[in-house]
Amino acid sequence: MRILVVEDEHKIANAIKRGLEQETFAVDVCYDADSGRDSALTGEYDVVILDRMLPGEIEGLDICRAMREEDIHTPVLMLTAKDKIGDRVTGLNAGADDYLVKPFAFEELLARVRALLRRPKDTQSTVLTFADLSLDPTTFEVRRANRPIELSSKEFALLEYLMRNPGRILTKDVIIAHVWDYDADVLPNTVEVYMGYLRNKIDKPFRGPSLIQTVRGFGYKLEEKD
Repeated sequence: MRILVVEDEHKIANAIKRGLEQETFAVDVCYDADSGRDSALTGEYDVVILDRMLPGEIEGLDICRAMREEDIHTPVLMLTAKDKIGDRVTGLNAGADDYLVKPFAFEELLARVRALLRRPKDTQSTVLTFADLSLDPTTFEVRRANRPIELSSKEFALLEYLMRNPGRILTKDVIIAHVWDYDADVLPNTVEVYMGYLRNKIDKPFRGPSLIQTVRGFGYKLEEKD
């Protein structure tokens, strides 16, 4: 899953980036409002973490409003040093989905990000399931037929994205946009390589139907197929 962080304090922004990357997220960072607005309006993100006070001609609230005006419904977590109730209400009314006051613990930020990611889904369980395959984004545990499967961080991120979009055809460009950082040097062939890694761990060792399907000329999808 890919996250945009718009934060002018480099120390905070880079700490958030490192922490989220350790949790298998792909993370892009912008340090000012103008580049943050451009990225938020043109990039493919699953969550935007947005500082309210930013250098530039606009502020974080303007970015959030611009996203909603463009019918972009990506969840927005607003960060701010302003802790008054009125400030929080203003942020939420601008279109933000959640509000976190500085200083904050990274563990709380991570919990809020995960809550935003699962908000449109069934919130009774954080575990993603498809057929006899399960993935826990919190513990990083993957199982098929109740057998544990060891994945690298990028394999895990790729499988998580597939499992959040079951039955949907995902092009290589869409997969790259959600699983890799914007600055990463990723070629379409890289997606093929990682899909091969996943098949070797998810499908080939098991007798059940294959789950990762290639849709020739289009991309990939998660679907049971004998």
